[in-house]
Amino acid sequence: MSTIKVDVVSAEESIFSGDATFVVLPGEAGELGILPGHTPLITRIRPGCVRIVHEGNVEEFVFVAGGILEVQPGAVTVLADTAIRGRDLDEAKADEARRLAQERLQNVGSNLEYATAQAELATAVAQLATIEQLRKISARH
Repeated sequence: MSTIKVDVVSAEESIFSGDATFVVLPGEAGELGILPGHTPLITRIRPGCVRIVHEGNVEEFVFVAGGILEVQPGAVTVLADTAIRGRDLDEAKADEARRLAQERLQNVGSNLEYATAQAELATAVAQLATIEQLRKISARH
């Protein structure tokens, strides 16, 4: 089976580096599925889950809070604003961040504060969705 080299990095560290048979992530215009030999592409990514499928259908999940995706025929590079391994996500923290962002949306004074609160809310909701996706995967195994 053919593979593609995948690197997921944030400003802080390299989160994942390895081969995959398939990668799925939240592109700016919708979910992207990338197979080996994919057409070159550069696009922004939204907050959400990067699903990396290894040979043998073993899956790994990484939460990204936005960033840039570069695809070359033999390589996928995700340059994330923030990236967290799926197993390291904290549901209580994400839920609290969602609650605080919702409160801030009710009490904003400027367009900039509103946009910041919206971005924080989108990130927290995407983290919670990633946690839920991981929970469903765990239930199947």
